Amino acid sequence: MIESLREQLAAVGAAAFTARDHRPGLVRHIVLFRYRQEVTEAQKAEVLRRFLALADSRRADGERYITSVEAGGQGSGEGAGGGYEHGVVVTFASEGDRNHYVGAPVVEDPAYCDAEHAAFKEFVGPLLHPDGGALVFDVVGHGAGPSAPR
Repeated sequence: MIESLREQLAAVGAAAFTARDHRPGLVRHIVLFRYRQEVTEAQKAEVLRRFLALADSRRADGERYITSVEAGGQGSGEGAGGGYEHGVVVTFASEGDRNHYVGAPVVEDPAYCDAEHAAFKEFVGPLLHPDGGALVFDVVGHGAGPSAPR
């Protein structure tokens, strides 16, 4: 997917790629965290506090661009949590908003990235397990489909 995003970036340029109207539609950016063994509960709580604070991030024009941020601990009883302790779901109204948020490794020009998110990544990196400490998955939808029967 990164190569595909880099190809999109090369085709349209950073300004268009990170614009609010670039590929509108719901994007859910899901991040799971697995920490180093020595990370304390207080440090883990600080990770969630700082991540939730990103909901107030603003673009250069002063406008908020994150639709919502939800975070919490692993609570599934299925036994398939893979050692991940916390999960976060960040929702955007377009792929452009998501691209602005993610920044590196796709968008390298800081003029088109969220500096607060970049600072968060610098903070959390040393706390994460060296073998797959973060799992990131984006659910990208461009329109509503039929609901599944209940």
